[in-house]
Amino acid sequence: MGPSWTTILFGAFAGYMAYTVYTMYTIFMPTPCLGKGSQCIKPFISRKPELALQIATSLQRNPRGSMKILWKYSNFSLEEPVEKSFNVSVPMKTRNNGTLYLHAFLYPRGKPVDYFFGHSVSEITAFAFPQASFINLLGGTNTKENASTETNKKPTQEKTHSHWRPKVSVNVLGDDVALDRYQIPGEIYEYLRSSPDGNYYYPIVLIDELSFRLKDLLPLSESSSEMPLTISYSPISIGKLRMVLNIKRSFGVLKNLGFTEKETDEVKGIFSETNFYLLILTFTVAAFHLLFDFLAFKNDISYWKKRKNMVGLSSRVVVWRCVSTSIIFLYLLDENTSMLVLIPAGIGTIIEVWKVLKALKVKVSWNGIVPKFETGDSTDQEKETEEFDSQAMKYLSYVLYPLCIAGAVYSLVYVEHKSWYSWCLNSLVNGVYAFGFIFMLPQLFVNYKMKSVAHLPWRAFMYKAFNTFIDDVFAFIITMPTAHRLACFRDDVVFLIYLYQRW
Repeated sequence: MGPSWTTILFGAFAGYMAYTVYTMYTIFMPTPCLGKGSQCIKPFISRKPELALQIATSLQRNPRGSMKILWKYSNFSLEEPVEKSFNVSVPMKTRNNGTLYLHAFLYPRGKPVDYFFGHSVSEITAFAFPQASFINLLGGTNTKENASTETNKKPTQEKTHSHWRPKVSVNVLGDDVALDRYQIPGEIYEYLRSSPDGNYYYPIVLIDELSFRLKDLLPLSESSSEMPLTISYSPISIGKLRMVLNIKRSFGVLKNLGFTEKETDEVKGIFSETNFYLLILTFTVAAFHLLFDFLAFKNDISYWKKRKNMVGLSSRVVVWRCVSTSIIFLYLLDENTSMLVLIPAGIGTIIEVWKVLKALKVKVSWNGIVPKFETGDSTDQEKETEEFDSQAMKYLSYVLYPLCIAGAVYSLVYVEHKSWYSWCLNSLVNGVYAFGFIFMLPQLFVNYKMKSVAHLPWRAFMYKAFNTFIDDVFAFIITMPTAHRLACFRDDVVFLIYLYQRW
């Protein structure tokens, strides 16, 4: 008998992880040039030059075009991070849904900027849909302080408008590393400029576009004559520079394939707002999460496909999981949650709907074009399980329904929402998150009454248990609603009770 699909999958996963670790190592730990003579090209910073940094805005991408200087950092220090805030004058052309560019120049101190060693340019504006406003549905007014009339208008999804990026990060390559001129990494080759004699390469300047986040964007209008801008400078290692440029190139490919900035924004946040060691942990956790998600879905489907009856299983829990998973998916969709969370939730919803049809023994027959639904009969053992199930739900419902209704009324009166649809989803999902564990308890009660847990899909259950603890790590890394984050820790308690019952 050959190896199982699970063994093959684990082997492929181990190979993928080993290759990823090797690739990350080669990026962050490039082999220094050890050759002699003209084979090596040395960094210009090894000569300890006196440098200056200049930041300017322009309506053109061309570095030789007309510029408006924002910051001339004459006593520039390569190793010293610095942060400055400005009020930038916005040209009328930019305010009328135009574009403004930010230029960063590194040049010899005391000389004109035209003799720059390094240059980087990026758009300081972005085209995006206006963000939805939050209002009190009973009062119809926005209670947030300093909320302008224009912000309160309903967003038009037909046309994008120019927005302002209030934060910019500028980096300069600070590593004193000699490179083999015949083996220069491809991602930095196009940014490398050498001295006239060809023996030195000038420092690479980079405006970090990975730090541009949609949540930071500020809307521009004709009255936006000045906008705030915070510029932060810090040196960057050659390993991180290579990683940033590789990711930037990957995002360019995704954009050409039709992905929008909104769809890649959360991934950018992982790279720009996470330190290196937490980033490695994130990649490892994400890989294991996807693996266990796949194995849990595979074994769950296999278990339910073979299941012929509902003896020992709570049908109410199955129906509840289907309803709650659907509500959570719609809520995550409404909250613009990361695709890393949204895609597994969508797949899980489809599987839960199929499980309900299987549990209730629903059969579909067609009378022409009109579908007819029929449910199968229950055996005596299934009826006994249903009796335990009903007994558990009877008392739990006395607690659940009043709390859900009270929570919905409180949310309507005191909390702002985008629309009535948003309020309905929030009320339903808060009930799911806050009291969802109550609907998991009937299965615990059925297990207790039957003195057995053999009827549960333990292989799929264990994969889900691993993923629950992985979700605890994701709760601090991936952007998600607070209620969904708390629910990750709630599920830990229920899984531990299941494990205790099995023991």
